Amino acid sequence: MFEEKLDALSQMLAEHIAMPFPPGFRSLDIEDQDMVMLDANAYGYALGVRKGPLDEQRGEGLIRLTAVFENVLPAIDDEYATRYYTHVRDMAVLAAEVETLRGR
Repeated sequence: MFEEKLDALSQMLAEHIAMPFPPGFRSLDIEDQDMVMLDANAYGYALGVRKGPLDEQRGEGLIRLTAVFENVLPAIDDEYATRYYTHVRDMAVLAAEVETLRGR
């Protein structure tokens, strides 16, 4: 189970890199979140999980980040950006799942 999820996370990271950043979302804040930083933080955490276990502080940061998407996603009014950030959220959630499995 762990290896399958880790492979899926690697695939999601590759897909993310291939997706263009949503036009008009640079320098945009939604629900007090800088959309570029939200994207970068999610990718950074996911990449960190793929490389190895996160320290306690980064693990807690990843969990907090996944919760941010609950406010941000409903406030996005662009179809492509919604797909993009849903993928980013799913990647962060999967990274959190991998991190939890790693701790067992």
